[in-house]
Amino acid sequence: MTMLFGRQAFVDLLHSEGVTHLFGNPGTTELPIMQALPQRPELRFVLGLQESVVLAMADGYARASGRLTAANVHVAPGLGNAMGALYNAKFSGSPIILTAGQQEQGHGLQEPLLYEPLAPLAAPLVKWATEVTRIEDLPRVMHRAAKVALTPPTGPVFISLPGDVLNAQAEIDLGQPSRVDARVRPSDEALAQLAEWLLQARHPVLIAGQELGRQGALGLAAELADLLGMPVYQESVPYRTAFLTDHPLYMGMLTRVQAQVRQVLELHDAVFCLGADLLRMSVYSPVDPLPPQARVAHLSERSWELAKNHPAQWAACAHVGETLQALLPVLRQRQTDAQRQQAKARAESVRRSNWTQQREQAMRLARSHADTRPMPAAVLCQVLAEHVPAHAIVLEEALTSSQPLPAMLRQTHSQAFFGLASGGLGFGIPGAVGMSLAQPDRPVVALVGDGSAMYGIQGLWTAAHLKLPITYVIAQNQGYRIIKERLVSMQGCDQFIGMDMNDPVIDHVLMAQSMGLSACRITDPADLAAALQRGVASGGPNLIEVRVANGFGN
Repeated sequence: MTMLFGRQAFVDLLHSEGVTHLFGNPGTTELPIMQALPQRPELRFVLGLQESVVLAMADGYARASGRLTAANVHVAPGLGNAMGALYNAKFSGSPIILTAGQQEQGHGLQEPLLYEPLAPLAAPLVKWATEVTRIEDLPRVMHRAAKVALTPPTGPVFISLPGDVLNAQAEIDLGQPSRVDARVRPSDEALAQLAEWLLQARHPVLIAGQELGRQGALGLAAELADLLGMPVYQESVPYRTAFLTDHPLYMGMLTRVQAQVRQVLELHDAVFCLGADLLRMSVYSPVDPLPPQARVAHLSERSWELAKNHPAQWAACAHVGETLQALLPVLRQRQTDAQRQQAKARAESVRRSNWTQQREQAMRLARSHADTRPMPAAVLCQVLAEHVPAHAIVLEEALTSSQPLPAMLRQTHSQAFFGLASGGLGFGIPGAVGMSLAQPDRPVVALVGDGSAMYGIQGLWTAAHLKLPITYVIAQNQGYRIIKERLVSMQGCDQFIGMDMNDPVIDHVLMAQSMGLSACRITDPADLAAALQRGVASGGPNLIEVRVANGFGN
């Protein structure tokens, strides 16, 4: 055993668990950690200027890398600031060890400034929350936290670090990391049942989900679709690329409008939900998105999602990639000549109206509005889709301004697209920082609404500080368009109170320049293409503010 301070043990344990980045915003209770970091240069500290930004950066890193990362915030107010971003990380299943410095044990009894018990605050949004009460327990707590965060369903964990533990010294055995191999598949009997279920279906459809992208199983999903002639839709929540858009059987992304989804699924008697949330919707509707004749098979490593809202005739909690590798040979062996012909006929029918065909129409329609001012959102998305490099990462947090994007953006690799999954704003700007650090060889293009931008605007400083290859495209419609649209459609009211940001107009160009980014303002689509190409080619952080229509006459 080695004599160590708690602070040094903490950073050494993070390193031993494979953590390479610690995102943080330090305060007084974190000073022991800051003292220890120079002794562990392999652990890179990334400064964020507000705690929600700190956690969003860690979330972006975890989502784009699939690896464990860490974030540190400052006592109760810092944890409170981070709660919205923590909700996003929970929703996306990001494996993050979130820590917060805490007042020394016993001192909290006196209720000093900034004190509150921290673990109960974090508990509802993490897989495990605890406080270290002895330096000797630090290795066990850290290793358990890493194991819990990385074991499917993955997600954030929280550890409160009292100052007296960090500054204590003791002989400590740092122990070893542990990993749970969750790459399991269903039994042979269950695979045979699933194969028979799929082969007997007359009009099957595949809903492809985030687990395919995370597990590198996009190719296997394509093989399955080809074998059965199944049309494929990406799930309704835009976590990330879940299927390659150029595949001839790809039909597009499901919406979160119940009536629209039901209209799509009315054509099918069998729905195979593969590594996806099954029809997660947004606002209430009396319409059930799943039609009564559609039977469901659901495969996911997240057991809570299985048969959660809709019954499943077949369900398994298993690794999607391992299951597909085992399922495909079973299907090939059992498929009859008649079933192969049926699959071929289905595939031919799908190709005539697939995503590629729909994309050409959407792009053509958008180009026809190129002279409209202010620029329609569809025109903005069309230019982005045409000029973003194929190897880039596109991150979206623009709500109404990015609504046309899934119908236009080609997704040719598993890192091509990440979206606003949970609906909680503030991820886009800082999340792009984390994604760029996780994938340094890929430029990042972040399409962010002007309303969303103000929830995480401090992230621009970190992008500039680290000189990251990020192009921010701010869709400026000077208001909360989605709220206006819902006020009209749901409440029948067109009196918009508290939904405009036009008096004064926010100048994102000046704001970006003040934080060290190059920035420009665009109103003409012809200028946007050139600005986007320059921004990406620069290899550094830059911002493009694009004036877009607000949908209500200006």
